[in-house]
Amino acid sequence: MSGFRDMVADDIHSTFLNLDEFAEKRTIRYDGEEYRDIPIVLSGLKEQDRRQLQSDHIQGLYLVTSVLHCALSDLGGNQPEKGARIQVNDREGGGGFFRTFYVAASVCELGMLRVELEAMDE
Repeated sequence: MSGFRDMVADDIHSTFLNLDEFAEKRTIRYDGEEYRDIPIVLSGLKEQDRRQLQSDHIQGLYLVTSVLHCALSDLGGNQPEKGARIQVNDREGGGGFFRTFYVAASVCELGMLRVELEAMDE
């Protein structure tokens, strides 16, 4: 069975996080650490009308949701925890604008992270 796991580990960067096809290099800030120029796939960045409670009088705020895929090893073996804050920059080479998200869910399968992200936007 370890042969299969080795093949999957090789495929994470050569296939799923291939910079020529799907992935982009971005900088991630999580848990006081900065992970520069790691290959990620950030998909589904979209705004949704947020649910408004009867006692909530704030209008014009939207819930932004997205899904982050990256290798567990690229985050130093740290799987983001639900409710934690994570920041992703908007361009390669670090710097730029860092958007802050909150982790809604996080799953790791065979060394690949799937992190569901949420943020409020105006």
